[in-house]
Amino acid sequence: MTASLRKFSGAALMLPALLAGCVAVPKGEQQFKPASAAQMGLSGIAVPVAPDWWQALGDAQLNRIMDDALTGNPSLEEATIRLRLAEAAIANAKAGLMPQASANVSAMDQRLSNAYIYPAPLGGSWRWISNAQADLSWSLDLAGRQKAMVKATGQFVQASRLQTAAARVSISGAVVQAYINLARAEAQARLAAEFVASREASLKLLTARRASGLGTELDLASARTLLAEAKQAQVRADGARAIMLHALAALAGRGTDYYASITPTHLGFDTALPVPEALPADLLGRRADLLAARAQVEMALSAKDISKADFYPDISLRAFVGSQALGIGKAFSGEALTGGFGPALHLPIFSGGAIKARYAASVAGADNAIAQYNGAVVKAVQEAADALSSLETNRTDAARQGEVVAGLQQTVALDRVRLESGLSTRLDVLNAGERLLAARQSQLDLAADGALRRVQLLVALGGGFTPIADTPAPAAKD
Repeated sequence: MTASLRKFSGAALMLPALLAGCVAVPKGEQQFKPASAAQMGLSGIAVPVAPDWWQALGDAQLNRIMDDALTGNPSLEEATIRLRLAEAAIANAKAGLMPQASANVSAMDQRLSNAYIYPAPLGGSWRWISNAQADLSWSLDLAGRQKAMVKATGQFVQASRLQTAAARVSISGAVVQAYINLARAEAQARLAAEFVASREASLKLLTARRASGLGTELDLASARTLLAEAKQAQVRADGARAIMLHALAALAGRGTDYYASITPTHLGFDTALPVPEALPADLLGRRADLLAARAQVEMALSAKDISKADFYPDISLRAFVGSQALGIGKAFSGEALTGGFGPALHLPIFSGGAIKARYAASVAGADNAIAQYNGAVVKAVQEAADALSSLETNRTDAARQGEVVAGLQQTVALDRVRLESGLSTRLDVLNAGERLLAARQSQLDLAADGALRRVQLLVALGGGFTPIADTPAPAAKD
């Protein structure tokens, strides 16, 4: 047996004794567990949502604005950059599992000490010292630290991908809701114009009656006030349209030049979109933001594994080969050859409690990630439940408002018949018409609100993100 092998065997025999001196891994586990669909009471039937669900609304301009937003929105660009950074991080983490090699070459004119190991005439003289060396190291990663780092980085990449998907869902929902409000403002402006025309006619009629001595100045003052209110409503509707134009341009990542490209909408508020009657059982797997939070839980658990690996020895293999010589001419001769190889061992024997503290912090970090995930789940369920309830309330409210409009339409028709029969006045017809316009205005708001509620529900259900079945909660690890 060579001397090198005897030394290596001796180190191997000492390993069990050295391991016995390592810091003991403390017992510890998370106090929380990720929430599941069953715990949230989710049991409804899944409703498929197309990735481009907004196209069902049938407005080509909306589709164009959506394309601009999903390619130019600054928030989405930031999410994409974060994903690129995460992908670079996983490549860096994987590099730690591979052998590492490096090379160094140097030459230095140096005065050798005559009070050291160099005999005369070397001692006290200036000589060129040449050194060329290639180093190789490879961590065996027996404790799994590097593998845990790769796993954690992979989960970070997954979380970044899901956050990017969640940003797309959020932006698409915001674009459609802003577009619906734009269509609402346009429709309200048209109704306000009808109000102005109706009240101008009322004022004209009352002015004529006052001139004939059949009306009072109070009637004229009231008519002027109503006309001013109608014009005010028209101004507000036009202002709301301008605000929605600004919002759509911002979502598309554009400025004032974008406003002119948005023409009147062709959106029907009653367009059907697939919505469920109850919250689906796969809600937790539909939402990209929840899946991103779940990936962060897994990343925190991997971070705990990294901290746990600090309690175990780190063994690596190291080798070097090179040349060392006095003078440059002999630097690459066979006489200057030098080299070596062997294992390297790092043992955590005493750290003043630092390793245990880091492990305790990683356990707390895992609990914190789980708590944040559970909070996000509760909020998501509430958002979806609120949207579902609001949609149902809106349906009932809209149905009742439809009855009001139908009744007023019948009243207006009867007043016109009475006018033709001489049993009513034109002022009565105008008053009934204004009540009908006000009812139509409320009906329009309810229709727009219903469209918004459907969009909010779709976004709360994941907004077209590819559904993923709810997976079992990860078991707590010691």
